[in-house]
Amino acid sequence: MKDLQQIIGYQFKQEKYLTIALTHSSYANEVKKNIPSHERQEFLGDAVLSIIVSDYLFRHYSHLPEGELTKLRASLVCEMALCQFAGLIGLGGCLMLGKGEENTGGRERPSILADAFEALIAAIYLDGGMEPAARFVMGFVKDVIEDHGKVTFQDYKTMLQEIIQQNPEEHVSYALVDQTGPDHDKRFVVEVRLNSNVIGRGEGRSKKNAEQMAAKEALALMGQ
Repeated sequence: MKDLQQIIGYQFKQEKYLTIALTHSSYANEVKKNIPSHERQEFLGDAVLSIIVSDYLFRHYSHLPEGELTKLRASLVCEMALCQFAGLIGLGGCLMLGKGEENTGGRERPSILADAFEALIAAIYLDGGMEPAARFVMGFVKDVIEDHGKVTFQDYKTMLQEIIQQNPEEHVSYALVDQTGPDHDKRFVVEVRLNSNVIGRGEGRSKKNAEQMAAKEALALMGQ
């Protein structure tokens, strides 16, 4: 944990928050010693991340309307973005995972890395407040959004919707067609449909992520 603290540039006063952030539910369930997983901190971290990014965009992109700000924020807090941020600090190698997750590549699974990154944001916030949490988050986000205002991480649903809207009689919808796995590792399968025709299929740990993956497949079929 000391190495991770050096990498992120924050020294915890109460390391229990960091320990929780690194504890996946599969490990907590396996050990069964009343060890909390990072799920609650992940919930808080998601909210802290959203307010930090929203505040920055509101103050620095006053020329953008609400709709554009929403799309920009969505691209910065999506699973794909958070997974890449987690990779930059080697977060996967620090996680405490159950044997099942360990043996099936959990340390590299995007959903696990994204969740752990949110839990880490919450850990910093709980230990030191909003200022160090914002400094940590903006260390990743600034490099992305200051690249001529372009964002690497795409909101595929919005991209697909903008294309379909060019033809007013067309309608896009998303349908959950399957979900599998235990509570701590759910997998959702979603189809995206143009009118009644399936044009894409995606899988993810959340319905939102599965929808994004379905939209991405649809865009690829359209040559986008």
